[in-house]
Amino acid sequence: MTTLLPSRPAPTPAPSCRAPRWETPAAIALIVGTAVAYLVNLSASGWGNSFYAAAVQAGSQSWTAFFFGSSDAANSITVDKPPMSLWVMGLSVRLFGLNSWSVLAPQVIIGAASVALLWRTVRRHAGPAAGLLAGLTLALTPVAALMFRFDNPDALLVLLMIVAVWAALRAVDDGRTRWLVVAGVAVGAGFLTKQLQVMLVVPPIALTYLLAGPVSLPRRLGQLVAALGAAVVTAGWWIAVVELWPASSRPWIGGSQNNSILELTLGYNGLGRLNGEETGSVTGGGPGGSGGRWGDTGILRLFEPAQGGQIAWLIPAALILGVAALVFRGRAPRTDGLRAGLVLWGLWLVVTGLTFSFMAGIFHAYYTVALAPAVAALVGTGAVVIWRRRDRIASRLVLAAAVIATVVTAWILLSRSADFVPWLRIVVVVAGAVAVVGLVVPRLTRGRLAAATVAAALLAGLAGPTAYAVHTIATPHTGSIVSAGPAVEGGRGGFGGPGDGRGQGDGRGQGDGRAAGTVPGAPTGGFPAGSPANGLPAGGPAGGPPPGAQADGAPGGGGAGGLLNGSTPGAELTALLEQDAEKYAWVAATVGSNAASGYQLATQDPVMPIGGFNGSDPSPTLEQFQQYVAEGRIHFFLAGGQGGRSSGPAAEIAAWVESIFTAQTVDGVQVYDLTA
Repeated sequence: MTTLLPSRPAPTPAPSCRAPRWETPAAIALIVGTAVAYLVNLSASGWGNSFYAAAVQAGSQSWTAFFFGSSDAANSITVDKPPMSLWVMGLSVRLFGLNSWSVLAPQVIIGAASVALLWRTVRRHAGPAAGLLAGLTLALTPVAALMFRFDNPDALLVLLMIVAVWAALRAVDDGRTRWLVVAGVAVGAGFLTKQLQVMLVVPPIALTYLLAGPVSLPRRLGQLVAALGAAVVTAGWWIAVVELWPASSRPWIGGSQNNSILELTLGYNGLGRLNGEETGSVTGGGPGGSGGRWGDTGILRLFEPAQGGQIAWLIPAALILGVAALVFRGRAPRTDGLRAGLVLWGLWLVVTGLTFSFMAGIFHAYYTVALAPAVAALVGTGAVVIWRRRDRIASRLVLAAAVIATVVTAWILLSRSADFVPWLRIVVVVAGAVAVVGLVVPRLTRGRLAAATVAAALLAGLAGPTAYAVHTIATPHTGSIVSAGPAVEGGRGGFGGPGDGRGQGDGRGQGDGRAAGTVPGAPTGGFPAGSPANGLPAGGPAGGPPPGAQADGAPGGGGAGGLLNGSTPGAELTALLEQDAEKYAWVAATVGSNAASGYQLATQDPVMPIGGFNGSDPSPTLEQFQQYVAEGRIHFFLAGGQGGRSSGPAAEIAAWVESIFTAQTVDGVQVYDLTA
């Protein structure tokens, strides 16, 4: 019987990827090994980034703070990101109580899940070996080993980006709309994690599906519209609620100047990151191809000292292998899933890499974790696809070129930290030479000798990032700006510029990358002498960093904290803040979210962060603060923090308090009793 209904196209079969007996135990070892390795020494980082840890604590005490992502349970102001990553950690704290593990362990789980999903995604079309190599490469990427053990939003962002790509490639296989809707939901959730950064993966997904989707072009376009709708709905419901909620009964939107989540999205966390014009930022980018405080922009930015050791190890190999695999796959059908994967991962790497290279606004080295899945997938897929064609001289030459490029890159990166495992460069060069010879001589790519060639290539490619990853795991990391691996020559010496009282160096890689006061061999990131030890209160979470552990990238000093590091109250100050805490909405107020965070984590009571992260948000105004004081809602004002560098309402509040109230010094911090 003839039917008039359109039939769904037959799914494009994936290559034969029947699991060999060794794959399941190898995959289990990879995923479990990643989780175990990331859990090692985890609590040594204490609260990690106390800015987010304080918001997690607030959300564990107040569902309103949980929903909005407030910095404090009394809901004065939010963090400067949407709250989805805080929701994950907040639920953990509600279940297991507030401690270092309950805050950081969810990130480890996210990291292991990212490795597992990348393995499955690459394996689907490129086979078991490619999937496992991709997962291993991601797990050993230094910046991944850092961020999957840290409480920034980047870990969840990476997982959601991988989910979006996984779903998009499933749609390439069978043309079903539901997979693109799943991709859209993942993108929307990524938006609620770190706003517009997730959009870097959207053009690669859309272009790949337009190229390789197995249905007609009009249907492909309609499906992509459905995916866009899913993304808008997933992210938009929360944005709409926040924007429509009466401002008088919700916290101020941190990072905005007009109390608007849309302003935050399009300004400070949006276009401002590209052009350097972030209103409310401590400092902007520089004109004429320079990122100012955030480093010079340009095509080689990812290879510069500040970023190179984080991500650059395998970027040249990923580009070489990805392009070559595409060329070798050139005669495949339009809907070929393997080629679609190469296109998608390649576009992800190019789009994100170029954006990071030329953005003039706020840029930190740890952002490069968003490149790690694409690099890993291209290396895994490209290496295996080309190795299968090793009977051809062109394939062997491509593999040899990838090894040579990797060895040269590793030599440069390892030379920047000459005191760090100095013999490793020689090992990499020798292994690379063995691998190149093995690849060039045909008979060395067959039989048992082929295993030696592969082992040498893996050693040459992964020895450097593995050493950096191990160092990262072994080293405590605290503060708002962190980086993986050892200190490097030419790395950033500090956040501030010469003479501004905020750090050593000019913020662009002058000096040896270690500000005065760093622990020898500690990761670079820039922090001056006298910065707080570890961002943890006395008596902080069990297993916190030992006394004297150094924070990363933490200008400021003393127990009061600063712009990039949490305060460190002593026992006497903590006890003072806890006096009659139940009588006040806020046991204290201070300028800047990081300064407030340590006090809040020590007492587990709300501390008002005047002016938000940078101390530059107009929340509260002087009049509002005076009203809070008159109503007896704030007990103490704590000087220090960003008080000496703030402007606008925060500076006015600090000046007013100092002119009206009398200070007492407790544990080195000037304390003003606002009820006196």
